[in-house]
Amino acid sequence: MKGRPPGKSGPPARGGNPKDGRKPAARGKPTRARTRDGDKPAFKPRAPAAAKSGAARSAAPKPAVATKPNVAKPNPARGVSLDVRQYRVAADDDGIRLDRWFQRHLPDVGFNLVSRWSRTGQLRVDGARAAPGDRISEGQMIRVPPAEQKPDAADRPKRVRVVDLTPDEISYAQDMVIHRDAQAIVINKPPGLATQGGTKTDEHVDKLLDALLFDAESRPKLVHRLDKDTSGALLLARTSRAAAHFAKAFSSRTARKVYWALVMGVPSIEDGMIELPIAKQPGTGGEKMHVDEEEGLPARSRYRVIERAGNRAAWVELQPYTGRTHQLRVHMAAIGHPIVGDGKYGGKDAFLSGTISRKMHLHARRIRVDHPDGGRVDMTAQLPTHFANSLHELGFDLALGDMPLDDEIDRTPTREDEKKAARQHAKQYRKGRKGERRARGSTRKG
Repeated sequence: MKGRPPGKSGPPARGGNPKDGRKPAARGKPTRARTRDGDKPAFKPRAPAAAKSGAARSAAPKPAVATKPNVAKPNPARGVSLDVRQYRVAADDDGIRLDRWFQRHLPDVGFNLVSRWSRTGQLRVDGARAAPGDRISEGQMIRVPPAEQKPDAADRPKRVRVVDLTPDEISYAQDMVIHRDAQAIVINKPPGLATQGGTKTDEHVDKLLDALLFDAESRPKLVHRLDKDTSGALLLARTSRAAAHFAKAFSSRTARKVYWALVMGVPSIEDGMIELPIAKQPGTGGEKMHVDEEEGLPARSRYRVIERAGNRAAWVELQPYTGRTHQLRVHMAAIGHPIVGDGKYGGKDAFLSGTISRKMHLHARRIRVDHPDGGRVDMTAQLPTHFANSLHELGFDLALGDMPLDDEIDRTPTREDEKKAARQHAKQYRKGRKGERRARGSTRKG
């Protein structure tokens, strides 16, 4: 029958001669060709390479336990093989946990994979099931199952992001960009546009972030926020690494933000620090903050008067040293100089008569933060139309607005400063000598 080896009493093999008394060759085995004068073979047929190697493997004695991984071919891209491997515990690893052994010798195999192998019984030590927290001893054998082969990056289907925005929304979002690099984007947010969505808030920056993909694979990430009616510089992170870097900069207060504001009246101190704790005002659902000396969180804001319009209003620079909700608005109202247009905290006294806009006059003028790749992101945002018109109506000079930060002021003493210090030192020295002479005179009289 075809496909089965013939029995001893079966029909002769093809090519055999039943009359010569020789047994027919078994089917499937190569026969040796013989010459007429003698039984010496004329040639030895070569066995195929695959059969030869297979025969060699079957003939070789198999060891009970292999001390090296029995691999077909390692995968250099992942550092692990696709076959079962066995390792003997060395003296240096005596007493350590099994998961620690993987960290030392197979760092590409993560803890989650080791745990899964343990749960499914594939991970074994000396033939017994093992857990990641088990202690191992010198000489034990660790059986490591095959690692799952991950698809190459070229084989993985690329995720296609659907941008559900109209061409006008895309254009609107991209027109706000004032800075872009591989790690960061800075936009000039207009007043009236919220940073994030909420109750009855459908239009916001977060919704428009898909329009700012540009050449990146993922949408930018918000790392801080501005109030809906506050305009100005808003920083976005383009990568997860940049988002973590910027978040740390804001939490550690190394990022600097400078605001411009138009306030009612003129502060009596031109350069002052406001330190008043802030808490949520009860009964407002967290929508409004207030100064609370007992339960409020610490909050510090600095202000500097840039220019004044008589006693009617002042143009000020504000720097928040903490990041409380509505901090600048609450602080300026608390010292009696609410921001123009901020009816929430200034009430009806927060509006100027005449042609001055009733919109809020608070603008994030500048942001400065260390860049993840070195250097700094340092950007200024132009004023919105209503704010610029109000400064013009009140006769303010825009050239006076950008004041240097404290660490940007050159503290190197000038020649005049040195002369002044020398005169002051000489004056103090003469005063001291005069006091000594008086003391000696009083001693003689005594």
